Amino acid sequence: MDGADPRQLLARRLRALREERWHGMKITQPQLARALGGDRPLSVPLISSWESQNNPKIPPFPRLEAYAALFATTRSFTGDVPRRISPKDMNDEERQAMNELRQELVQLRNGALGAGHPSGALRLASPVAAARVSMVAGSLNSGPWRFEDGNTITIVCAQLPPDMLERMPYTDLDDPDYIQLNRYSELDALFELYGHLRAANPANQVDLRIADLLTPDEYTSHLVSLGGVDWNQATRSVIQGLALPVRQVADWTRADGQYFEVEENGRKVQHRAVLEEVRGKKILRYDVALFARAANPFNQKRTVTICNGMYGRGTYAAVRALTDARFRDRNTEYLTSRFGKSASYCILMRVPIINRATITPDWTLDDYKLFEWSGSADASGSADAGE
Repeated sequence: MDGADPRQLLARRLRALREERWHGMKITQPQLARALGGDRPLSVPLISSWESQNNPKIPPFPRLEAYAALFATTRSFTGDVPRRISPKDMNDEERQAMNELRQELVQLRNGALGAGHPSGALRLASPVAAARVSMVAGSLNSGPWRFEDGNTITIVCAQLPPDMLERMPYTDLDDPDYIQLNRYSELDALFELYGHLRAANPANQVDLRIADLLTPDEYTSHLVSLGGVDWNQATRSVIQGLALPVRQVADWTRADGQYFEVEENGRKVQHRAVLEEVRGKKILRYDVALFARAANPFNQKRTVTICNGMYGRGTYAAVRALTDARFRDRNTEYLTSRFGKSASYCILMRVPIINRATITPDWTLDDYKLFEWSGSADASGSADAGE
């Protein structure tokens, strides 16, 4: 293995960060292991394997992301206990340093992965491809859908009502072709979100659950509730504990009984979906949807997220706002600039349906936003909160 081996280049860079990043400050492997692992420090031999020049091991992407955050600022190592500073608590210079380090380390890792593959098939073909991979990885590993490693994320949906299940195939538990997901509501939103969460959180467990069957442990995990208060018991339970200035009314026995209600300037304002009757059939033209994030009322060190439309199209759009590759980065930046360190916030949005397709809301445009609110600044409910 010669000195130009990409695996050695990554190993050397990791060691140089630890020993030479800051003049007069040499970080030991035990300090780095503690900083990377937090309450569950990594083993020193593991750190050594990443820095080895004889047989280097390639760290998983989340660890390199942690390296970038740690070595973006000396504050990571100036306290009594080494710790990773959350990006939201960094200044602009520190965040820029973190992003540059992350891009550099991802490119080195991509080269190391290619070098370690027998056929070289994993080696990226060009710097452009490497930059693209780095950009996508950076996008996935930031924003509200990225959680601290080692946590459990529980996505909860309602179960379809019995009269609907009776009309659907493969929903009988005794059917040899039984399909469990056929019992879930909000399948579009669920499919979209599950894939994104798994890609953005490879070190976390992502579970799917029916609202009526949630266990106490699942209620106290990072909880993501899809769908409205009419079917989803978890959404009803969580909203009661959050005191959001948004209320969903979903009385389907009345023609005018479906809307979101907000308090603005001391008065109550209703926001309704827009339907148009075409040849005796009601067609949805605009839905109304809520995205809300707060500290979990059942566990303040975890979060709860609600994605909820008057109809399924709105729930899907509330999810897509932060998963759609074309919009997620700008919408994430908007959340950061608009709500900062607020522990709780929400956006009520307008969702256009164009040619039967659900349009992803762009929160940087006023046309999509109906109402916004944020609570007090408090990091306890952030995605970076610990155990």
